Order: sequence, then C-alpha cells, then structure tokens
Amino acid sequence: MTATTVDRPAPAGATPSAPGRGRRRVRLSGGTHYVVLIVLALFAIGPLVAVLFNAFKNNAEIGSNPLAPPTSFSLDNFVEAWTRGDFATTMRNSLIICLGSVLGTCLVAGLAAFALSQLRVPGGGAVVAYLFLGSALPVQLFLVPLFFLWTQLHLTDNLFGLIVIYWATDAPFATLLLRSFLLKIPKDFTEAARLDGASSLQIAWRVVLPLARPGFLTVALIVALWSWNEFFWAITFIHTPELRPVSTSFLAFQDQYSTDWGLTSAAAIFMLGPVVILFLVLQRKFVSGLTSGGIK
Repeated sequence: MTATTVDRPAPAGATPSAPGRGRRRVRLSGGTHYVVLIVLALFAIGPLVAVLFNAFKNNAEIGSNPLAPPTSFSLDNFVEAWTRGDFATTMRNSLIICLGSVLGTCLVAGLAAFALSQLRVPGGGAVVAYLFLGSALPVQLFLVPLFFLWTQLHLTDNLFGLIVIYWATDAPFATLLLRSFLLKIPKDFTEAARLDGASSLQIAWRVVLPLARPGFLTVALIVALWSWNEFFWAITFIHTPELRPVSTSFLAFQDQYSTDWGLTSAAAIFMLGPVVILFLVLQRKFVSGLTSGGIK
C-alpha cells in the first residue's frame, strides 16, 4: 500500500533551523485516497440510482422508502410516462434544437476564434474581455427586452427563434474555448498559406479550423448537453405543446397539489438516457479536448 507525505510549515515565529526541522510530516496511506474516491463516486451516482429505483415504484412505495430497491420491476411507469409526456414529439424537437444549436455555435464561434487568435483584430483584448463578461452575466437579465424583440420579429413559438437564442448564449464560452486551441497552432501554417495566395476565409476553412477538431468536438458535446437540458428559454419562448422540447415533458406529471414521482422518475430516465450514452461514447475525446485546450 503506497503512502503520500505532506509537509506542513513550522508555526509563525519559529526560529529557522536546518532543512527538514520545524516541519511535521503527515503520512496519508493509499487506502485513504480510495476512500475519498469511493465517497465522491457514491455522491455522484447515488441520485441516479435512486431515480432508477423510483422509476419502477408507485407513489406508495416511494413515500414509504424512496431509497430502497423496488420490490417488483414493472414497466408501467415507463409506458405511461412516454405517452403522457409525449416524448416522441418532444425528443424530436430537442434533436432538431440540438443539431441546429451545435452547427450554428460551432460556425460562429469557430470563425470568431480564428479572428481573435490568427488575425490582428483591433481591440482583440477588449473583445475577449467582453466575451468573458458575457459568459458571466445571468441570462435572466436579457429576458424582458429579448422577449419584446422576438415578439416583434415573430420568432416566439418558433424552434428557429429558440436556436438563435442558444447561439447567442453558447457562443461566448465556445469562442473562448476554441480560441485556446487555435492559439497553439503555429503561425507557420497561416503564413505559408498566405504566400500561396489563400484568403483569410480559405486559411480558416482549409488550414486552421480542421486542426482544431478536438476543440470542436468538445464544444459540440457541451452545446448539445446544454440545449438538450435547457428549460428556462424553452418554457418562455415556446408555448405550443407540439413544439416544446424534452425538458418541458416533466410538466405533464405535475398538477396544482401533487406530483407523480414514479412517472417523473421514469421521464428522467428517458431524458438522461441519450445524454449518458452520448457522453460514454465520447468521454475520452471530450476529456482530452478539455485538458488540451485551457482558456488563455
């Protein structure tokens, strides 16, 4: 079993002495590390396991012991939740929203990141600071003016109008992340392309952006997860039930006085399933993309 040694400095006012004196050594066994990791894993997986258990229970079982395994595995909650929540429609709408959000955000953020990293943009530092500020501000600040503007442009109750909002809210972070990738690309590539007569757009499309594929994959996965799970903008700007995304399906299991937690848990499985599968398939590329492109 391995051990880790942690050095603690001597108390203030102590007289300096030979190296190593005046310090206490605390030895942490390797088993302690595993205990911490197990606790963190249980903290992360525990709620998901509880939701999975409750998806097979009725309200009486959930009320008696919400954390216990189900006594029987019935699929009645899943069948009723799929029908009442109209998941066939809401999942289709969310898929359209995700694809549109990913494509638009990658296009806008990719070109903006190319300009900020490879071109001499006047006031580029101010633009980067503005993007940081835009990422930090709460989106609720823009709700009232944006709603009036979208009403005048007839973009409310419209999937394209919702996708445009996601472009605007996701583009600042995506631009900063992609810029960190593009800053690592040597200038020799762009200079050689300019000597061959390529324009800035050709350099971006054929030389620079293809080299940032891990960054685009990371941005695409993050934007897809955000747009799939997003609720605030969706419930505000989409009113027709046939156009609502999957995050609004939970409203079908609540009334004024109670909530059917069995159906809600089954609906949560429907909503989390595609996200978990997508992340498990792309987790290695996602983690490598984040670690290789720290924001600068």
